[in-house]
Amino acid sequence: MASVQTINLTHLPPDLAVHIALYTDLQNAPFLRDQLLQGNPASEYALIDASVIVSTTHVLAAVFRAANDYQNGRLKSRNVHSEIVLSLGANNNIAQSLRAFGITATTTHLLAIKLSTNPSITASTVSEHLTTSVEGTEVDFSDATLAEMADVGKIRKLYKLSGVVGEADAKGKRRRKDGSEEGSGVDVVGSEAGNAGNGAEEERKELEVAVLGLMALRGAV
Repeated sequence: MASVQTINLTHLPPDLAVHIALYTDLQNAPFLRDQLLQGNPASEYALIDASVIVSTTHVLAAVFRAANDYQNGRLKSRNVHSEIVLSLGANNNIAQSLRAFGITATTTHLLAIKLSTNPSITASTVSEHLTTSVEGTEVDFSDATLAEMADVGKIRKLYKLSGVVGEADAKGKRRRKDGSEEGSGVDVVGSEAGNAGNGAEEERKELEVAVLGLMALRGAV
C-alpha cells in the first residue's frame, strides 16, 4: 500500500488529521485530474503539483489555513481540499490557484493530501485508495525531497518574486543589497560547489519566508 504520512497540526482538532503522500515519476496525471474535475467523491483530495512547493512548511501552512476555515464555516471554494489549493495562492482567485498549484496533465511530482473530515477517512483507507489510483514512485514527504522537485524560477514567477534580494544566479552566487556578489573578495570561503550549495539553501529559506508572507496577506483580506 501507499506510504501515507499522517500529521496532526497544532491548534486543530486531533480528529481532523492530515494524510499526505508524495510521488515522483507520476504516470497517470491526466486520469487523476479528470477524476478530480468530474467531482468523483472518492477522488476528493488536494492534488498539488509538487514542483511549485518550496517546503513542508509552505504546503502545511495552506493546509492549516484551509482546515481552520473549514472548521469555522468560511470556505471560499467547493470543499476543504480545493481550499488547500486556493490557500497556496497570493489572492482569492480559485481558478487561478487551481491552474497554478493544482495537478495538470503534465504533472510528474505530486502531493496528494486528504483530511479526515469524517471518521471513515483514515490513514489506512487513504493509503488503500492511493495505491489503486496513483501510478508513481512514492518518496519521503520532507524538505529535502521537495527541494529536489522545486522549480524555483516557476515559484518566483507565480508569486511575482523575480529579482528580489537574495536570489541566486546560475552559478549559485547571491547578490547583496548593493548588487555585488556574495562569494567574492573576502567572502570567498570553501569551494565553488560549497558556495553554490549554501547559496541554494539560503535562497530556498528566503523564498519560503517571502511566500509565507504573501499567503498570510491573502488570508488577511
